[in-house]
Amino acid sequence: MIDFTFTEEQDLFRKAAREFAETKIAPHVQDMEETGRSWDPVIKELGEAEMMAITIPEEYGGLGLGYTVRMIALEEIARVSVATAMMMQVGGLGIDTIILFGTDEQKEKYLPGLATGERFATVAVTEPSGGSDPKGCSTSYKKQNGHYVLNGRKCFITNSHIADTQVVLANNEDDREAYSTFILEKDMEGFEATHEEHKVGMRGCNTGEIEMKDRKVPAENLLGPEGKGMRVSMTAISESGRAGMIGCALGLHNACLEASVKFANERILYGRPISKLQAQQFKIADIKIDLEAGRLLGYRASALHDKGERAGNEYAVAKYFTTEAAQRAAKMAADIHGGYGCMEEYPVTRYVRDSFVLGPSAGTSDIMKVIVSRWALS
Repeated sequence: MIDFTFTEEQDLFRKAAREFAETKIAPHVQDMEETGRSWDPVIKELGEAEMMAITIPEEYGGLGLGYTVRMIALEEIARVSVATAMMMQVGGLGIDTIILFGTDEQKEKYLPGLATGERFATVAVTEPSGGSDPKGCSTSYKKQNGHYVLNGRKCFITNSHIADTQVVLANNEDDREAYSTFILEKDMEGFEATHEEHKVGMRGCNTGEIEMKDRKVPAENLLGPEGKGMRVSMTAISESGRAGMIGCALGLHNACLEASVKFANERILYGRPISKLQAQQFKIADIKIDLEAGRLLGYRASALHDKGERAGNEYAVAKYFTTEAAQRAAKMAADIHGGYGCMEEYPVTRYVRDSFVLGPSAGTSDIMKVIVSRWALS
């Protein structure tokens, strides 16, 4: 028998996450929109509410609640601020990489601080020469006098300027086919957060470039086996990064539905609410149908993940569908609002802009299709 219901614990967490988002995150959204700055209070609130501790095992100060609960939390936070959910999900990607591949010593050193929000994480893979091709990575490392030295530049890195714990992919200076992953700290010699991007959407979610110039990294900060960094990075992205993007997309999609229903019930045209017009009803039906389908795909994948099964293919299907559906939902929500959908005092304008940032993150829609086609043809 297939059970599509959430447990009592999961339902309670959803209520807690929604209350947290509405009381602690919502008051900062307008400031984030107007300034484009990440707000320390928001990051602090995520830590205090244990939103960063969800997947961390209890022995390291976490909640150990798994990936379904993480998706629930991201959906509820993204419903209020997808920018905040994005920072949270990439921080969680860094956390999960250490959980999956870290030594006991690395877990003991980093996970307790990441659980409380004392530390904040990111993963740095993308480069100007890479993007969808991680093997285009030109950041290099070499071993020298008992430590590693890294040189290179990463771009489009979420949490670039605010993360103090960075998981970085580099290739061997003497063997360009050998990649390794390292845990770096912001205050290590040779690091600089340089250009900060100004995105069309997700304002307040810090994205930018980091540079490493003869950056010295202790040998014990090698994450996973040397030469196996591509497997480390890609496993984390496929099993955690894409799961996080699904949660972000579902939350934004739900916000579009709620805004559309509210406006359609309140907007009077021809002497009655536009919710009585079949054209608007069909748009709302399309938004709702896509949301329900996306939830089934996303939470099915997270349920498989929580059972200890590989879910990379299922996450790819769900990531493609939910991010594309969120863009459709945002466009239809703006259409339902008519002229008001062009006015910034209505949140649907933010939803449209935010929806464009969902697609490329953790793998473009085209890359998801490549993954799914390989799965289907195997």
